[in-house]
Amino acid sequence: MEFILTDTIGLQKKKLNFIDQLFLPLINDKRDMAFIYLSLKITFIVIPAALLLYFIEGIHWVWNATYLLVLLIIFLGPYVLMLHNVCHRKLFKKKYDVCNRFVPWVLGIFFGQTPETYFHHHVTMHHPENNQPEDLSSTMKFRRDSIRAFVVYLGSFYFTGVLNLILYFKNKKRNKYAFRIMVGETFFTVLAVGLCFVNFKATLTVFILPLIFIRFAMMAGNWAQHAFIDAARPESIYGNSITCINTIYNKKCFNDGYHIGHHLKPYLHWTEMPANFKENISTYSLNNAVVFKKLDYFQIWFLLMTKNYKTLAANYVQLGEAQTNAEIITLLKSRTQKFEL
Repeated sequence: MEFILTDTIGLQKKKLNFIDQLFLPLINDKRDMAFIYLSLKITFIVIPAALLLYFIEGIHWVWNATYLLVLLIIFLGPYVLMLHNVCHRKLFKKKYDVCNRFVPWVLGIFFGQTPETYFHHHVTMHHPENNQPEDLSSTMKFRRDSIRAFVVYLGSFYFTGVLNLILYFKNKKRNKYAFRIMVGETFFTVLAVGLCFVNFKATLTVFILPLIFIRFAMMAGNWAQHAFIDAARPESIYGNSITCINTIYNKKCFNDGYHIGHHLKPYLHWTEMPANFKENISTYSLNNAVVFKKLDYFQIWFLLMTKNYKTLAANYVQLGEAQTNAEIITLLKSRTQKFEL
């Protein structure tokens, strides 16, 4: 089957400017200069704006709301997927390794990302466990088109997620991972609580609300990524993950829609994912992989919560034999059923 992919496949060559010449010798892959530019934007736009909320006395709440909207709408998605990529593939070379702390430890706290927790939850727990029962973010025991089930899923992550992650590593005899998570969580908590006494309204805007929102967003995203599970092969990456192609989200968030490919090859560079998908379409088809076009994970999550299978079916990519909308809907519904574990 012939596909036209509109997602970012490669990077255009351009004349190097001062920033390129400064950072290219420091990073592992020149294709990741996009992360340098994003980091600089956050450093010189988001962080100064956050500081202004603290130091301008009597600032109107409208400015707090504006800051939060800009953070969430413009910067949050790209930041999280930059973090995702640099967790899998270090941005800076080994001799500049201290610089690799900047994205999670400095920039991250302005997005509600507690240092160390994301890396250890995603890279050292989620990927090895692959949405199976031992995966702390597994969707298997939930009906994936039920808003009530999602509320339970989200609530458990809010209130016991970090503790369970620490206990997971303790039980696996990986105490250093548990310790790093505790250090990161403690750092963020002490910082946020302390700043509440300096300026509660600013701290609510800059640290607390982003923390609440990002944990919802990560769980909604993971829910959609692992919503359509093949009951016959729940352990198969093709059978428990999805792929989203030709969506604005991929252009904005470094091809994050290629989730099957990412689980198959966690260290594959984000610019190579569309080509890798195209080269392996026959394998996706043979394994009955679920692929959507023009939808991102959060749209899919919303469509599941509203049981809008009609729209899901309309954007379902048929890789093999042609199916009617009714057949596609039946297939998708069959793959959102709860597993009895």
